[in-house]
Amino acid sequence: MSPITVGLAGTGRIGTSHAETLATLPGVDRVIVTDTDSERARATADKLEVEFAPDIEALFAAGIDGLVVTTATDSHPALITAAVDRGIPVFCEKPIAADILGTLTVVEHVERSNVAVQIGFQRRFDAGYRAARAAIAAGELGWIHTVRATTLDPAPPPADYIPRSGGLFRDCGVHDFDIVRWVTGREVVEVYATGANRGERCFADSGDVDTAAVVLRLDDDCLATVSLSRYNGAGYDVRMEVLGSAGNAIVGLDQRAPLHSVEPGYPPSALPAYPGFMDRFHAAYVEELATFLGVIGGQIANPCPPADALEAFYIAEACELSRHQGRPVRLADIRR
Repeated sequence: MSPITVGLAGTGRIGTSHAETLATLPGVDRVIVTDTDSERARATADKLEVEFAPDIEALFAAGIDGLVVTTATDSHPALITAAVDRGIPVFCEKPIAADILGTLTVVEHVERSNVAVQIGFQRRFDAGYRAARAAIAAGELGWIHTVRATTLDPAPPPADYIPRSGGLFRDCGVHDFDIVRWVTGREVVEVYATGANRGERCFADSGDVDTAAVVLRLDDDCLATVSLSRYNGAGYDVRMEVLGSAGNAIVGLDQRAPLHSVEPGYPPSALPAYPGFMDRFHAAYVEELATFLGVIGGQIANPCPPADALEAFYIAEACELSRHQGRPVRLADIRR
């Protein structure tokens, strides 16, 4: 594979981490970063010893082979389409857009081209989730009757993030919705969701919830539950339990899982809980970016196209509607 020049737009926490990873990956010749906050981008470039571009047009003019997008959600559609129109493959952190209509517009634009756009659902690159998917595909678990997924944050994000987050289902639960589809190989046909607020007032003020419970019915009548919270004081807890007629597979059950048994004689873990997603999924983030390099070079098929992100977004939308209306919602009723 020829040396690759990767451009990165957005030098916040995740963008800086991605830039640092890209600079260490074999096959990457140059990393060029930009941001609407040009001083932040320049400081990031200096810190990581990569290149700086003053704006997105300068980034495109630098002759990049691929674009990594880690900017604010409202800028994703324009950046994706601008790159696609230039024939440049894109890796974009979720979501594609802030709503279904905007997502559909981008998906249709991308599908009219032959340019790859990979969406950042990093759990697909985690060793545990991959092992669970392989076990199901091989029939090792028998028929699957129950899936339990959790995403429990140790503390909420800043209050000013909540109004622009899209809400707990779209911002947080969408990862679980995607991974349930991917691991099981099944589609969600119906959801029931409810939520509550017992934490900071900012969630309720934004029409959001800080804790939620979701039941998903899959197209083979397997039932999946998803638990979400911004207030899991024990630590960052992301797991999946896949229960089948012949066995089970548990993802995320390691010595850093924040689970504290009160059974007599059961020793606590000597290791601290994961403080957040950057630590829990570090290896997965590296793997998905390495995969993107293969997508750029044409050696690897796109593992997470925009159509998959749209499906997860549909589930999140159905959950939000279910929460507001207090009833089950069929996915067929919200598709456009």
